[in-house]
Amino acid sequence: MNKSIDRLISLNKKNAVITGGSGNLGRVIADAYMEKGCRICLIDKNEKELKIVKRLLEKKYKKEVLIYTVDIENKNELYKFVNYAKKKIGKINILVNNAAFVGDSQLSGWVENFENQSIEVWERALRVNLGAAFQLVQLLTNIFDKRNGTSIINIGSIYGLVGPDWSLYEGTKMGNPAAYSVSKAGLLQLTRWLATTLGPNIRVNSISPGGLLRGQSKEFIIKYVKKTPMQRMGREEDIKGAAIFLGSNMSNWITGQNIVIDGGYTIW
Repeated sequence: MNKSIDRLISLNKKNAVITGGSGNLGRVIADAYMEKGCRICLIDKNEKELKIVKRLLEKKYKKEVLIYTVDIENKNELYKFVNYAKKKIGKINILVNNAAFVGDSQLSGWVENFENQSIEVWERALRVNLGAAFQLVQLLTNIFDKRNGTSIINIGSIYGLVGPDWSLYEGTKMGNPAAYSVSKAGLLQLTRWLATTLGPNIRVNSISPGGLLRGQSKEFIIKYVKKTPMQRMGREEDIKGAAIFLGSNMSNWITGQNIVIDGGYTIW
């Protein structure tokens, strides 16, 4: 029997875990999922922001939002979260690996010339952006809902696909550390590897956003927009559709794929 679009796109009775849940993109995906009826668990290391997001979403949707404070850079804390998930969540239908190590211009060895990028920060970025995603999937495998299906969505980046255009960063304090790009490229390959390993009842896909508007300098924005066919930077809202599509039964026969959402930046 053919299912209606409304049934296919519904997330009713599904349980989702979103890492980096208090961040800009994490909270938007959580909002979209709750709108479609999903039960949410947000995890992040920022307990204060998690509580704010929880309060706002619960007020809006009149449903409980589970939160758990965890630093995914710490593997022992991930073990504790898995024990919590088994007790409080039950079977998981959607896992969004959204948390990312992005650093900032104040972090020594991060936004530096290549010669000054430190191996210590490189290792931290790979641990958070790639290693933690691998470990979390591994630890949660036994509580994924294999009967009704589970969708894993890894949040990559266009810089896992293309090299940086250094002209964008001239005259700004911004940069594009090697570890960020390499870790995101690894996450895309992990997506394909997991898709062939965990199928048929667990699907694994990724979303690679382009530059999202987050208070960058005017000079950067102007140059970035000129290189983008759609003539603007992205917004978190632009990611919602793909997140719902991949999390729902609309994408039941899709696995191992990467959806690039970048306003056309990478098509040149």
